Amino acid sequence: MSVFVDIAPDEPQVGSPAAAAPAGKWRGRLTRAALPLLSLVVFFIVWQLAAASGIWNQTFVPYPATVWRAFIDVSTTHDGVRGYAGYLLWEHLYMTLRRVLAGVVIGVAVGVVLGLIMGSISWVRSVLEPWLTFLRALPPLAYFFLLVIWLGIDEAPKITLLALAALPPAAVATTAAVVAAPVGLQEAARALGASRAEVIRDIVVPSALPETFTGIRLAVGMAYSSVVAAELFNGIPGVGGLVKDASNYNNTPVVLVGIFAIGFSGLVIDGLLRAIERRAVPWRGKI
Repeated sequence: MSVFVDIAPDEPQVGSPAAAAPAGKWRGRLTRAALPLLSLVVFFIVWQLAAASGIWNQTFVPYPATVWRAFIDVSTTHDGVRGYAGYLLWEHLYMTLRRVLAGVVIGVAVGVVLGLIMGSISWVRSVLEPWLTFLRALPPLAYFFLLVIWLGIDEAPKITLLALAALPPAAVATTAAVVAAPVGLQEAARALGASRAEVIRDIVVPSALPETFTGIRLAVGMAYSSVVAAELFNGIPGVGGLVKDASNYNNTPVVLVGIFAIGFSGLVIDGLLRAIERRAVPWRGKI
């Protein structure tokens, strides 16, 4: 009489590396999720203690609860007052995001094209690189007033400023990526009969895409850092205009609401860009 024992070979045994791997993976995910939350809790605790210490006046360091009430007031209609300056917070944020989107699209498009040209043609790089460095070194306020003189105080100077802020990071990152494209692969492609356009399309562009995405993320960050300057004039509705107007009256809670709105929306947009990058450039870090 024979006895057969059915052992599932694919089922991970307790204590085996195969069983420990999923547990370790989940622990890693929980750690990555918990650390930002922990830093946020610590930040609010320190903020609350700083406000309660009495070292600073409430005008300068308001309580978190005061800022929360300001957020509710700016986001709703209360006592017959609609939001801030007649617009709700989401309307301010929508106008700012629309301006940033327009400026970033223009700046990144021009910057990527310039980067491809500069990376492929050395004499063009020699001519344009000093100008890009010059523009990158300028703070937005240095030329915003000139844009207002030239273009007026409507949307044109705001979008132009954001485009000029976004252009250099995209151009510089793309140029560096194109210059660093594998020369051996390019020469091999030419030896096999590929044209210059095919080499750029099939080798240079895929090789440059990871760094180009980094440049795009930097460009969005530069545009965001310039949005308050872009909305100095006629910036309401707009979060930058809200921050500027509230600062004129020492309304620190509303200023902080605007700053948090810009920062959190920037985090969301950067997360979306990183997700797009993972889908569009799956070979990043693997070659």
